[in-house]
Amino acid sequence: MSIELLLGLALLGVLTGFLAGLLGIGGGMVLVPALSALLQWQGVATPLAVKMAIATAMACITGTSLSSVRAHHRRGAVRWPVVASLAPGVLLGGLLSGAALFGLLRGQWLAALFSGFVLLSAWQMWSGSQAPAERSLPPRAGLLGVGLVIGLLSGLVGAGGGFLTVPFLSWCAVPIHQAVASSAALGFPIALASTLGYVWGGWSLQPALSGAFGYLYLPALAVLVPCTMLTAPLGARAAHALPVRKLKRGFALLLLVLAADMARRSLSG
Repeated sequence: MSIELLLGLALLGVLTGFLAGLLGIGGGMVLVPALSALLQWQGVATPLAVKMAIATAMACITGTSLSSVRAHHRRGAVRWPVVASLAPGVLLGGLLSGAALFGLLRGQWLAALFSGFVLLSAWQMWSGSQAPAERSLPPRAGLLGVGLVIGLLSGLVGAGGGFLTVPFLSWCAVPIHQAVASSAALGFPIALASTLGYVWGGWSLQPALSGAFGYLYLPALAVLVPCTMLTAPLGARAAHALPVRKLKRGFALLLLVLAADMARRSLSG
């Protein structure tokens, strides 16, 4: 790995970790487009590059989520009973997504799906919209089904699930800080289950380049994970001191650029 590539990945990891803690995102929205471009630059065909970027980003979220949720837990914001009720469905959905659906879908379709997901997230961040608190949390069976959907969709786009979990919990009258913190806690089982699914689904793939293992690009993981874990707690602390609404609007504009880039890849692949 060249020094330029190493420094670029380190900077990407530092930025992603900070944004994950600050804005309650898993980091995939930034990592997937960047890693897709990096893998294509190294000669990987576009469809496979998109899949490898999604899988590697999700594997990276395992470390980021642990670091982020530790900071939220210290503030007593995580609703652990809710997390425990959603987690079984999330685990099953992530495994099914990574082991079965992910390998069946074409890379261009995943890029288009990711682009749509990023556009939705950008709109949520720009408008600051939250689902009105209209009801209480459903029973355990209902939470199992919700977790299954969150795990399935998150595994397909390489996201930590916050784009679904936070609006759902807010709709169920969970205070927004608790919703964000609980979503961060669910990021770990989502990422772990999906990553295991990617390993299973990509077991027989020939390495696309040196250091690749199925859909995972291990050299990028080795650099990104410690960097994101280092800065995620800093972002979580900064969320209580910085004008997060203004920062979210600025980030929403960046997401529009990233969504356009991934849409271009889905059409050109």
